[in-house]
Amino acid sequence: MNDMNRFPGGHPFRRPFERVAPGDRRSISEEADAAPQDRAPPPQGAERFASPPDVAPPSIEPPGPPSDHGTDMPQQSGAGASPSSAPAYGHSIAPPAPPSERSAAPAHSEQQERQRPIDPPAPPGGFAAESRPVKVPSPPADPDPVVRETPAYARAPEPEQEPAVGGDGDESHVEAPESRKTTAHIAIGEVLQIAGSSSRAVLDPKRLAECAGEFDPSVRLAGLVGSQIKVRVGQIWLLASVRTQSLDRATGEIIAEIDFLGEGQEEKLTGRIRNFTRGITHYPVPGAEVFAATNADLAQVYASDGRANIQIGKVFPTKDIRAGLYIDAMLGKHFALLGSTGTGKSTSAALILHRIVEAAPEGHIMMIDPHGEYSAAFRGTGQILDVGNLKVPYWLMNFEEHCEVFVTNKGTDRQSDLDILSKCLLKARAKNRMADQMSRLTVDSPIPYLLSDLTNAIQDEMGRLDKATNTAPFLRVKTKIEEIKADPRYQFMFSGMLVADTMSEVIQRLFRMPSNGKPISIIDVSGVPSEITSTVVAMLSRMVFDFAIWGRDEKTRPILLVCEEAHRYVPNEKNADSSSVGRILSRIAKEGRKYGISLGLITQRPSDLAEGVLSQCGTILAMRLNNERDQDFVKAAMPEGARGFLDTIPALRNRECIVCGEGTAIPMRVTFDDLDEHKRPASEDPSFSELWNESGGEEEAVDRIVTRWRAQHR
Repeated sequence: MNDMNRFPGGHPFRRPFERVAPGDRRSISEEADAAPQDRAPPPQGAERFASPPDVAPPSIEPPGPPSDHGTDMPQQSGAGASPSSAPAYGHSIAPPAPPSERSAAPAHSEQQERQRPIDPPAPPGGFAAESRPVKVPSPPADPDPVVRETPAYARAPEPEQEPAVGGDGDESHVEAPESRKTTAHIAIGEVLQIAGSSSRAVLDPKRLAECAGEFDPSVRLAGLVGSQIKVRVGQIWLLASVRTQSLDRATGEIIAEIDFLGEGQEEKLTGRIRNFTRGITHYPVPGAEVFAATNADLAQVYASDGRANIQIGKVFPTKDIRAGLYIDAMLGKHFALLGSTGTGKSTSAALILHRIVEAAPEGHIMMIDPHGEYSAAFRGTGQILDVGNLKVPYWLMNFEEHCEVFVTNKGTDRQSDLDILSKCLLKARAKNRMADQMSRLTVDSPIPYLLSDLTNAIQDEMGRLDKATNTAPFLRVKTKIEEIKADPRYQFMFSGMLVADTMSEVIQRLFRMPSNGKPISIIDVSGVPSEITSTVVAMLSRMVFDFAIWGRDEKTRPILLVCEEAHRYVPNEKNADSSSVGRILSRIAKEGRKYGISLGLITQRPSDLAEGVLSQCGTILAMRLNNERDQDFVKAAMPEGARGFLDTIPALRNRECIVCGEGTAIPMRVTFDDLDEHKRPASEDPSFSELWNESGGEEEAVDRIVTRWRAQHR
């Protein structure tokens, strides 16, 4: 019978684009001419074998499985036809009865066969098809039931199983492909309210529970505080972070506040985000569907756009997406590293500086180290300077710094002391022959002079008969100068050997020009007397600023100035002590970018830091902060879009931080890389349980400590 006459409405068992293995796509006429052994057995279902009431249902033996399965099928029981007698109308029609039984069938069996209910063909084995239950009448009891299986040629090839890497890195465990199936394409909620950068969305708790079982770590955390979600607007994907969650008890839904971070185009083939940029130009409307951001999406978002960058760790919660910082953007607009004691702040700072040195081996970096902990980390790549070899001449100080050292009077007579020092200092500088070649000489001019010339000038002014005051102010200033000159603690700065004009050599050594393979200088001020520590830091910082100002006509050579324990030098108004270091660092924070100066601040108490200075830092790396006042202070300085990330600051683990600002595409939570032992600063906490169980060598250690203590030198 002709196929078209037999099935006038089209073939009932196969539709044009039904998913079938490539080798099984055949037309009806081709299937009619196909070899009997290539035809699929009938699908499971007793109605396929229902015969007229007066004819017993046949028992069909299924074809044996392919040889690669390596299993034996049960033998046929009863008188049934062999697989070679299958009909020529597709994979799912029952075979005709044997010749001996065919004559007993009534004449209208062909019409009944066409009206017989048909099951859809079994889906290929490589796809997950939805099973539809079919009510099947119970067939007569068979003493030897036959297990029917779709033959291999009717199934699509199964994808290869990939090893699933667990949390412990063991790849021996292999997960089935079904465990890798994702539901990320199914919405987890919808937009509820749009209000600028911050909006609200309603999330489905059931979908969030489904996402929690996903293999993709980013999808697994979808909807949680600090996670990323995406919203489609036409062909644009908007990326947002979840800031807060609340439960609507009336509906059982979750209301989340979200912050939009940026947008990117939708990749047509995969649906992923590509060409991501910060900022929003297309806002969604309420009701727009919300989806979970996948690992593939975040890989595109955090991928480098071609600018120079350094990699410092991995983006949480992924295991393979690298976290990078754009060097020019981070250093061009300053950065701050904040974190409580014990969170790994010093090691993280050393990691960032090591990455910068590796990326820019001819850089110029100067770090103020108040505790002497970074010397061990940069012995191979940096110049270590302390009170033993610092040798910064006193005459490099400007007038304000001279006053901090030589004038100690805080009373009403302080202004008299300042006037005396200003007049005598100018006379002492003028005695240098270089002053004759200068058209304009001031008290701030870095001209070498002798301390004896300064004290002689004070003595001369004190002996003048026309002096306006008594001799007490002159004696105070002169006595202080002589005390400092005789104190061995100040020899690194006020030694008589530092009178020669070595300004160029000092600048080259401090700023690493040229670097000679060591682009960073560590200034260890732990041995500097506390009375003048702030003054020394102020002088070094001011030299960086002045060098940049007077070098604008030359080829720009940017300098990075890093200050550890920055709250000691740039305190807030409450803790301000009117020192010059706070003023110069504040000026560098505000104006340094114009002159090619980058400022890096490291502190454990951001609330004690001057607010105006922190607000000038374009990139902020916030580690765990235990103090609530510090947390609020950092949140106030962060950009609006990073508020959702900042809520997780108290819950960060050691060596984790929230990075936001100019140095990264969008805010991200980062797990820092491990640093080699020889590159770590000497800031590790001692193990009391181990050290207090050891003994021996205490006497010799005490003797060595006493020797260094008395000599005031390490």
